[in-house]
Amino acid sequence: MSIYAPASDRYDSMEYRRVGNSGLKLPAISLGLWQNFGDDRPLATQRDILRAAYDRGITHFDLANNYGPEPGAAEDNFGRIFARDFRPFRDEMIISSKAGWVMNDSPYGFGGSRKYLVSSLDASLKRMGLDYVDIFYHHRPDPDTPLEETLYALRDIVASGKALYVGISSYGPELTAEAVEFMEDEGCPLLIHQPSYSILNRWIERPGEDGESLLDVTARSGLGVIGFGPLAQGMLTDRYIDGIPADSRAAKNKTLEKDWLNEENLSMIRSLNDIAGKRGQSLAQMAISWVLRDQGDRTLTSALLGASSVEQLEHNLGALDHLDFSADELAAIDDAAHDAGINRWAGATASRVRGN
Repeated sequence: MSIYAPASDRYDSMEYRRVGNSGLKLPAISLGLWQNFGDDRPLATQRDILRAAYDRGITHFDLANNYGPEPGAAEDNFGRIFARDFRPFRDEMIISSKAGWVMNDSPYGFGGSRKYLVSSLDASLKRMGLDYVDIFYHHRPDPDTPLEETLYALRDIVASGKALYVGISSYGPELTAEAVEFMEDEGCPLLIHQPSYSILNRWIERPGEDGESLLDVTARSGLGVIGFGPLAQGMLTDRYIDGIPADSRAAKNKTLEKDWLNEENLSMIRSLNDIAGKRGQSLAQMAISWVLRDQGDRTLTSALLGASSVEQLEHNLGALDHLDFSADELAAIDDAAHDAGINRWAGATASRVRGN
């Protein structure tokens, strides 16, 4: 394997956006390792994707303790590649991890307890061969742990130097507002929220019990937002327009349920594909552009994408060439599509609406 030398012009074509009120910037497109980086994929393919991403200015790589298969495998594999290719460039990279979802069957492998969060981050750092992560998230609300315990743990993780910033994922607007206030009082502001978001999954735009949407709360509180699932687990691509391929996620019920590809949703997808074609984009490119569109102070910091190949990554990065939408295009998208009932993380969000 040749020695990796990153592209000298890697920062020239990427847009970098400030994360909320912080001084940190993230690329408009970040690479997520939820899928395609476990032990079911060749390490050489994973290395090619990571190298291509960094060569195109993607400086942010997002992981979690349980990404695989098996849980921990994505961090293990990333660590191997990092040691060989990226260690000299550590100060030019943003690496994040998370804990909250199921990591193991023990009483300490799920939730938001201090025990779970601290021990999980220690294990993640060991797997990746890192001294610290740039961002550490609580991955989901936990109805069985006091919110204060979770947030004190995040505060102390920053104080320990094992994470530079902390964030939350899949918290609803009310819980987010409470967490923000608590952490500000502790002198350790939350940096960022990572929710699911796509043309077919718009829960972060809807008002909660207190009348504010999640995007309202994050904008008011100075949090960045990095949206995952902008392609709706592959629904917002041309892959399913003519049916369900035998080798697809939907055929295997892998993160994309067959029931989601009902005729109503497929009709929306086909209409959106027509709109994308008129814009000179693929459906996937338009879906990414839409997530990153200008929404004033509610504009997202970054779109979090996976990639199964260098070709797919390069194609999706083409979305950055056309981020502008006319009022007519936005209206056409709203007319063509509505929330499709595909938010598989809604139960986690609803499991805890408030801290008390």
